[in-house]
Amino acid sequence: MNKVIHGAFRRDLDRFIAALDSFPAGDQRRADELSTAWANFDDQLTYHHEGEHETAWPALQKVGVSPELLETMDAEHETMAQALAAARVSMADLVRTPGREEADSARGAFEKLRTVTVAHLDHEEAEIEQVYLDSKNDPAIVEMGKTFSKVSPARGGRFVAWLLDGASTDQRAAISNAVPGPVLKVLNGIFGRGYRKNVAPVWSH
Repeated sequence: MNKVIHGAFRRDLDRFIAALDSFPAGDQRRADELSTAWANFDDQLTYHHEGEHETAWPALQKVGVSPELLETMDAEHETMAQALAAARVSMADLVRTPGREEADSARGAFEKLRTVTVAHLDHEEAEIEQVYLDSKNDPAIVEMGKTFSKVSPARGGRFVAWLLDGASTDQRAAISNAVPGPVLKVLNGIFGRGYRKNVAPVWSH
């Protein structure tokens, strides 16, 4: 699931850059649409890396991951947070003035965000993914998973709908294996409606 989540981040970053590349100057409606998608992405990425710091890192330290590596991961999170803040400003500028210059500036901010985010995701997968697999039955990792699952239905539904939007066959299978069928059906079908109504159409253009 961690790699599925990472895949969704990579997918959205590629979508934003492509959309800004082809942004029609003066198109307020498109700027507003991208802002809606950005609000979801910004929230998902911030929630993810803050959750890693608060919940995943302590669990990983219990199964042998060094504090030094986790400090490096946190430093990468801080670099991502700075890039997120810059993208936030650029997106606000685009919504305020949906011109070609603003779209180009936003594209540059998203390219920087993609560079630092993908570098972190690649590093995390290389260093930690096998630890998750090898320790999946360890009490610390089991408890970590339970903690991550304790979210409101509204957040859980938006999260699942976002993961599924453009997911590959393998990614969909991983989601189905991780989330019980009836729970997935309710989360996606009922609580994921807002995402499907307001965000998914942004990427169908």
